[in-house]
Parts: sequence; structure tokens; C-alpha cells
Amino acid sequence: MLEAIDSFILYLATERGLSVNYQLTVRRCLEAFAAWANSERDLTEIARVKTHDLTDYLVKRKRSGLASSSIRLELVALKIFFRWLNARRKRDGDPAETILPPRMDQHLPDTLNETEVQRLIESVTGQDPLDLRDRAILELFYAAGLRLAELAGAKLENLSTDEGWIRVTGKGRKTRLAPVGKAALKALKRYLDHSRPQLVKRRTTSWIFLSRNGDQLTHARIQQIVKERALLAGLDPARVHPHLLRHSFATHLLSNGADLRVIQEMLGHADISTTQIYTHVDQTRLKEVHRRFHPRG
Repeated sequence: MLEAIDSFILYLATERGLSVNYQLTVRRCLEAFAAWANSERDLTEIARVKTHDLTDYLVKRKRSGLASSSIRLELVALKIFFRWLNARRKRDGDPAETILPPRMDQHLPDTLNETEVQRLIESVTGQDPLDLRDRAILELFYAAGLRLAELAGAKLENLSTDEGWIRVTGKGRKTRLAPVGKAALKALKRYLDHSRPQLVKRRTTSWIFLSRNGDQLTHARIQQIVKERALLAGLDPARVHPHLLRHSFATHLLSNGADLRVIQEMLGHADISTTQIYTHVDQTRLKEVHRRFHPRG
């Protein structure tokens, strides 16, 4: 079974060109199943694995407290693995084909309200290069609803301050144009004109946001910046993170009347069902308003 897993991961790397992180995730899922099959069922040959072995394993994982989202991830890994084995005639039949994924637990995303967002962004009032940079980062996260990786990977040649657009590369290496509002454009122009030139070093390339050493900001450092600024603004840093600003961006657009399809485009969601979670957030907010202010709420 372990030899088959090695061959499959090699296929993901060489023929599918999938990322190292994805390869590691799939390998971890498959090797966990292989270890269980060996210890609990004395199964080491891939041809002997049956559907009930897979379902028993997933039930065990559920009972151990694993979240539905994590179980779905493991099932996807098992499904693509056994589909590949069957297609390559490395075994007869696909024991994972008929297994349905568990229902997802419905967790509504946390958001900041509009006052909290304003408080966070406008708390950055300093004029030194790092203050101007951090203000531009917060403004852009909220103005364009960018993912952390999209902001970290943003380059000068993909930003148009004249037209108010930035081209970013999202999940699946898909690019999209994200609109940048007036407040964010103002903050970006101030950073680019007065701050970034002071951070540039000889080896600096075209990343928009730079460290004090002139390098591209890492994901971890950007997360740290957001939390540091949240703390200084009097917000809970354990709660505030880059993706919270993305959730807030989408929720505020919807609550102010934006069309869900437009929000889908701006977020770069491939499927409208991913965007629809924000309708639940908005409905929750409306119910809370009704409960608090209606005479018989």
C-alpha cells in the first residue's frame, strides 16, 4: 500500500503539477489510513481494501472528534487515490466510489462591524514608512477583499492606481481584477510615493509590500502586522486576522445592497454556493436587529 501511495504522490507532482503542500496533505491522509488498515485489519495490499474498510476508518475518525471538514478532506484523498488505482489497473474496482461525504457543519464566519473596521484602519495614523505601509495593507485587505496570499503576492505591475484596479492571483492560479476604493487608493499612493522608496534595497524586486529589509513580506509577518494593529486599536488580536477583513468586506457589501453574483466575482469564488454563506450572516444580523428593536421581537 505504501508503494502505491508513493507512486500516486509522484503522479500528483509530475503529471498534475499540484503544489507541494497539497501533495503533503494527500500523503498524510493516505498514510494515516494505511497505518490504520495495517494495525486494525492486517491489510497491507491495496487490492484487498474494501468499501467497509474505508467507511469503518472514517467512522473511527469521526468518533475521535475530527471535524466534518477534515473528514471530507480525508475522503477526497481516498477517492482520488482509489480512482487513480482503478484507472491505472493497479486494482479491480473503486471501493471509495459509493461513499458519500459527511454533511458540513454550518459555521458562519465571524466579521467586524463597520465601526470596528473603521477603528482598526484609522488607528494607524503615524507617518513613518512602516506606518504608511501598514495602513495601506489594512485598507487594501478591506477594500478589495483579498486573501492573505493574494496581498502578499501583489506586484507593482499589476496595480493601476489611475483606474483603481489590482490584478491578483487566487486559488487554482486564477487571476482576477479586484476593485480598489478611494480610501485604499489614497493610502496606497502615500505608501508608494513616500514609504516604499525608503524600504527598497538593491535586491528588491516588484513586490508591493516590503519588509524593513526590502524583501517581500511573508504571510506570517502580514498576519502579525494585522494582529499588532488590532491590539493598538483596542480590538482583540486573537479574533482579528486577514481573512476576517475579507469576511467583513463581503458581509458589508451584501448588507448595503450588493448583488451576490458581483460579490462572488470580487472574492474570486469559483462556485456561488461558497459566497452564499454571507447571506446567512446577513440574515443572522437582520434577525438580531429585529429581536432588539421590534416591540414584539
